[in-house]
Amino acid sequence: MLDFLTQLMPNVIDKWPAFVQACVESLQMIAFSGIISFVFGLIFGVTLTVTNKDGILENRIIWTILDKLVNIFRAIPFIILVALLMDMTRAIAGTTIGVRGAIFPLIMGTVPFFSRQIESALAEVDYGLIEASQSMGDSPFQTIIRVYLKESIPGIIRATTITLISLIGLTAMVGVVGGGGIGNFAIQYGYSRHQTDITYVSCIVILIFITLIQSISNVLIQKTTH
Repeated sequence: MLDFLTQLMPNVIDKWPAFVQACVESLQMIAFSGIISFVFGLIFGVTLTVTNKDGILENRIIWTILDKLVNIFRAIPFIILVALLMDMTRAIAGTTIGVRGAIFPLIMGTVPFFSRQIESALAEVDYGLIEASQSMGDSPFQTIIRVYLKESIPGIIRATTITLISLIGLTAMVGVVGGGGIGNFAIQYGYSRHQTDITYVSCIVILIFITLIQSISNVLIQKTTH
């Protein structure tokens, strides 16, 4: 079996420790930046929803500022955003390379996207349920928890899935500027040294990540849809 794999992907086998390390780095980037982006994206998405016109906490100033910030960061191509944030990344993480140097730009590139996804998911909540919650004397916070978030669980799962898949693409992209992970491994060895088996295997690993996330998402959506 090992002989077959050596013939099929000789360069990957030769650099196996580096390949495994690249996979671990990609998972670390996805996990750390994904969790932080989920928290902030959920907060910003909820804030955009409830402070919008006719929202339960309507506030045009907060909504306008947050809306513009989200639009600005979404409009900047990620590879340019990484370059723009280098000084800030160095100040926060102490470096601009490796997993530590990749987390901050990944968060900044993911949070605006996820915020919009959450805003769209919450917009699908039946307004009658919101009015019913308010008529029963629920506070805005209780309405957010019991109505907005509870009724949007399938939509939030879909939004999280889309965002995680997008984040996987960003982790590969950040490898171009020394962020580590599968993207860096594929560029450093597969592209720069014309070792095509490394490029192919790197693509397969990314596809496996995406397939696993989508499969888990489908199961969760089926269990939470009512």
